[in-house]
Amino acid sequence: MKKNLRTKFVGMDVHQKSISLAIADDGPDGEVRLYGTIKNTGEAIDKVIRKLVSTGAELHFVYEAGPCGFALYRHLIGNGFCCIVAAPSMIPKKSGVRIKNDNRDAIALARLLRAGELTAIYVPDSEDEAMRDLTRARNDARIAARKAKQRLHSFLLRNECIYTGKKKWTKSHFNWLAQLTMKHPAQQVAFQEYIEAVNECTERITRLDEQILKAADEWRWAPTVKALQALRGVSLLTAVNMMAEIGDFNRFHNPRELMAYLGLVPSEHSSGNRIRRGGITKTGNSHARRICVESAWSYRYQARITQLLLKRHEGLPKDVLQIAWKAQLRLCTRYRRLRARGKATQVVVVAIARELVAFMWDIARRIPAVA
Repeated sequence: MKKNLRTKFVGMDVHQKSISLAIADDGPDGEVRLYGTIKNTGEAIDKVIRKLVSTGAELHFVYEAGPCGFALYRHLIGNGFCCIVAAPSMIPKKSGVRIKNDNRDAIALARLLRAGELTAIYVPDSEDEAMRDLTRARNDARIAARKAKQRLHSFLLRNECIYTGKKKWTKSHFNWLAQLTMKHPAQQVAFQEYIEAVNECTERITRLDEQILKAADEWRWAPTVKALQALRGVSLLTAVNMMAEIGDFNRFHNPRELMAYLGLVPSEHSSGNRIRRGGITKTGNSHARRICVESAWSYRYQARITQLLLKRHEGLPKDVLQIAWKAQLRLCTRYRRLRARGKATQVVVVAIARELVAFMWDIARRIPAVA
């Protein structure tokens, strides 16, 4: 019966308070028209849906990924409609078009959805998105702590207070800070506020770490998180971050797709017989890419199983442990060989991160999520 239904493709340009809608009828010559602008509320959306359903057409919805999140997507999917969230960077754009507004964007989305030229992003379920929000809050706290330390260091440098110890932000460094006295009362107040800012950010990171550890134990990806820790350089926080950002590794058919998704593959601009490759593309998920590069630094040392790794290996399947050891043997050797060829350290680390992603993919797809 559904095969005889007409199809309407609905493009939506979503904002905080409004949604602009356009409709494209089925067929290459089908009409593409602007429907109008409605409020971004559940009641207004349901009213439009009832009107469109009454025409007897099958509805397909699309909107561009943005700051409004996935509430609209889940609302439409929950009501049994087909909906995709389009990747903004993959939407085709005409170079000669110099006029852009909400109505034109909605019409373009409807037309491109009908033509099948839109790339849908992966939409996590509500639990995975909640965990991702928690891990990103921790990353924001880490950035805030780094900036707070930079401000305190700049203040001390301006006032000729130079720490002579080996390492900053240790217990001895904070003891030294506690003994400092500024020349003027106003400077002393500013100095104390800078210190309090550093302490507040540090305490915030500690609180978020505790919450991440608690949430990870009850998460459906808890077995995969534990398995990923078999790899060198992949701590509990690293594994949780990777699963929160990527979700189901099985959606990637091979590790090359995952490498490209993280922007770790070389860029290329070739034409004819001329082949020109540049740095990595840096597309896709920047949070997961940063985590992989940080983990790759641990492979600059020789391969070995430390006491910490032995503790992480307890209870893991044998095939996972074999993959983890194979990763160590390959990546540690590759790091030394690339450095011996004169490659820059950062270039080598990124190359190691690219291959580390493949081992993560191999381990993650072997461990199913908890139902």
